[in-house]
Amino acid sequence: GIEAKRLILEITETMVMEDLIKGREALLALRDVGVSLAIDDFGAGYSSLTYLQHLPLDSLKIDKSLIDGMVDERAIHVVASVIRLAQGLSLKTIAEGVETEEQRALIGRLGCDMIQGYLLSRPLPLSAIVHWLNERRSRDVASS
Repeated sequence: GIEAKRLILEITETMVMEDLIKGREALLALRDVGVSLAIDDFGAGYSSLTYLQHLPLDSLKIDKSLIDGMVDERAIHVVASVIRLAQGLSLKTIAEGVETEEQRALIGRLGCDMIQGYLLSRPLPLSAIVHWLNERRSRDVASS
């Protein structure tokens, strides 16, 4: 009962790379019904830049290992470069595994669009997600 436009399907790069033509066709069919598409764990595997320009993607999820590694200028430069690459391809960026306020602030300064990780919440069962969302909505309304 969820509208397709409210869904984001996360695809691992290895899934698509096995058969780029069939993978692209399947992704186009999903996009045609309104599902948003994201490459998951970008930077964790073989991260072929070829598919980024040929697949109908909406988002690129920066792997937690890159976020965790932002401890020196070289590592920060890698994350910043991934964000700029995604922006150049008109893709939204999502930082995975954000656990600290420092990571959130840095990733925000680098221009990342969204975050996910324990800083926001640990994984929750569906019933708890509804409660969590209602609490956040109440808190947001109260602060505005």
